[in-house]
Amino acid sequence: MSGHSPPDIRAPAHRAWMPGALRHAIACIAMLMTAYATAAAAAYTPGSDAQVLAIVPPGSAHASLATRQVALRRPDVALPLAQFYIGRARVTGDLRYLGYAEGMLTPWLGHPSPVRPAALVLHATILQSRHAFDASLVELSQALALQPVNAQAWLTRATVLRVQGRYALAMQSCEHLGPTVEPVITQLCVQSLQALTGHLGEAYAELASAPHTGVPREVRAWRDSELGEMAERMGNDSAAEQWLRDGLTLKPEDFYMRTAYADLLLRHHRAADTLRLLSGYDAIEPMLLRIVLARQMLGRGEDTRGEALLANAFAVEEQRGEAIHRREQARFLLDVERRPAAALTAAEQDIAVQREPDDLMILLRAAQAARQPDAAAPARDFIVRQHLQDVRLQPYLATRHP
Repeated sequence: MSGHSPPDIRAPAHRAWMPGALRHAIACIAMLMTAYATAAAAAYTPGSDAQVLAIVPPGSAHASLATRQVALRRPDVALPLAQFYIGRARVTGDLRYLGYAEGMLTPWLGHPSPVRPAALVLHATILQSRHAFDASLVELSQALALQPVNAQAWLTRATVLRVQGRYALAMQSCEHLGPTVEPVITQLCVQSLQALTGHLGEAYAELASAPHTGVPREVRAWRDSELGEMAERMGNDSAAEQWLRDGLTLKPEDFYMRTAYADLLLRHHRAADTLRLLSGYDAIEPMLLRIVLARQMLGRGEDTRGEALLANAFAVEEQRGEAIHRREQARFLLDVERRPAAALTAAEQDIAVQREPDDLMILLRAAQAARQPDAAAPARDFIVRQHLQDVRLQPYLATRHP
């Protein structure tokens, strides 16, 4: 699991379990993407209100063969349907939806038409959901070469770079948003990075005091999520809890925010509250991990079924060469199976791909538990170089020895 997703301003990125920074930006920017795709594709007016253009699949249903055939010819059907599938992957954690979305987009990725930039950005979102961050950046660059004012591409690029810890380049992408988006979105993009590069207090104060009347619900949820994490990094856990609760009120389906809240509760040994918060969410691996940890904290004995499901899920990812839940795998190996050496290996693989504060944390913890302090050097060096402020990391930075 990774940090925030950018809001999709087409229709506000861990996440499929996508990075939290990226989920919010994807959700906010969907409003813009729909506008781009609609403008690019010739509008089609149905003959009557009764005419069905496409059937959006409810729940876990897949689109009908007829709809998929229409999508091969009609970008005004293919792109919204792909966007819907990406949203379903984000909400359900079911990676199959990313495959469905990819199927909708494939005919349009190389198509010499005005719709290609929108298709590339959606496909880049799929790639980042699979943690193929470099490949995602390549497609975003292609989209921006064709359409330099594509706000979806700039914001998604900013958040992918943020997940990788490439903050200076991410800031440049934020600055390209300009007049194409509401000022609050640019402010969120910029201040979320300022908070990671030595200006935590200032960024928190600016976002907390910014007016939010009339701001779309999706963007307000992104703001609350960012403020919750900033407050936690500052050591103000009561404020962090309130921001996360407010954000979940606005967007209860946001699994990243719910997981961040669960981690806050677990850190305060509030296992019963954690189980209430995650009730009904045990089908998604990052959620199930927190449930297993909460049950373990309550002294309910081993959760053999939950542990077996997690172990199997991580084993399948290993076989496929995927690293989507590498951070969760490291935490599972460290805190559930008590295998610090294996946890350290997973944490090292994780930080090679993404460098959010929680990725740094699991590497520091695993290195300490495995009595290999030098293995935490990438995390320590990154924290110093970026001037990252996070009170949760300090106990692991005070000394190089366990």
